[in-house]
Amino acid sequence: MIEGQKESLSQIPQLKYAMIGGGTGSFIGDVHRKAIAMDGKARLVAGCFSRNYEDTLKTGETIRLDKSRLYRNYDELLKAEARHPDRPDFIVIVTPNDSHYPIARQALELGFPVVCDKPLATSSSLAQELADLARQKGLLFCVTYTYSGFPIIKHLRWLISQGELGTIRFVAGEYPQEWLATLVEKTGQRQAAWRTDPARAGISNCVGDIGTHLEHMVSYLTGLEIEALCARLDHFGEGRPLDDNASIMINFKGGATGLYWCSQIAIGHDNGFRVRIYGTRGAVEWYQEDPNHAKISYLDRPVAYLSRGRDPMCPRAQSLSRIPSGHNEGYFEAFANIYSTFLTALDKKLHGQELTADDLDFPQVEEGVRGVKFIEKCVESSEKGAIWVRF
Repeated sequence: MIEGQKESLSQIPQLKYAMIGGGTGSFIGDVHRKAIAMDGKARLVAGCFSRNYEDTLKTGETIRLDKSRLYRNYDELLKAEARHPDRPDFIVIVTPNDSHYPIARQALELGFPVVCDKPLATSSSLAQELADLARQKGLLFCVTYTYSGFPIIKHLRWLISQGELGTIRFVAGEYPQEWLATLVEKTGQRQAAWRTDPARAGISNCVGDIGTHLEHMVSYLTGLEIEALCARLDHFGEGRPLDDNASIMINFKGGATGLYWCSQIAIGHDNGFRVRIYGTRGAVEWYQEDPNHAKISYLDRPVAYLSRGRDPMCPRAQSLSRIPSGHNEGYFEAFANIYSTFLTALDKKLHGQELTADDLDFPQVEEGVRGVKFIEKCVESSEKGAIWVRF
């Protein structure tokens, strides 16, 4: 039996954070709060959870925040908390896409490290501004590409980096969901309403919401860089202004190719994120709905099925494995692993300590910039008739 991590929570004093977004009806805000709380490394001290102040008050009461630290808008929060004697150590942004940039920019200007949902911004130029500002200020900036936090993913990344698959030839990635198979945005479903609204979501829905996870995962696992892509974005929902299905062909630098499919109208699929990577010597396959296992195939050896917690993994993966085999770790744990890594790095940075590669193994702001560029290039290709465009 391979045991999970044994890090003492007392090793790192609690940091403090403020959250913008994530009020009543939010899916992801509550996920962030619970993921942060899982390892006890940070506590929530202030919030502006909604454009509706009554909703902010209600959310604040539910999670027992001091009313004096609940704010009507993000500008009020950032300015007041920047001067507060119990100043937060970082800001978490879990708002719709259109507000990521202005909130993150103001937070950075006031000296706050930032954790922000993807996509980082609604254009790559704005995203690059944030990356440049974070670098100029010397501030940590995490973009929450959640699925890179699974221990199995850490091990597969290590395995590929060791050359176990040989030279990568082809990558197949898919991310089908069914939740927008009907026009649920017309029924008052808040998550669907803003994601399908160009004013709030930006230039893409499907690629911007889930296709970007494919780009990030493949890059994270393999280190491959996109050279060119050809994308077709579909609008199957009647009158829906943004894409709800996309097919994307990829040429990578060095000769590898790829094929991505993401969909929110794929009936029968819940959250079917899957990636297959094929090399000259072997291949790996991972499926998000069974995240504790991976299939590893070789030309000259029997097929292996890796089980988290049972089978030996690389040290980085093992350090993030929390409970014994057969006890599933899922979305919350992956999110918590990203936060745990970010918070350890932040604590060390605040104390003037040097950061290691493992300390910085969370999705960086530069990865967020690349993700926005991927969205833009997919839209550009599709609008020009699904032609190849340089990345």
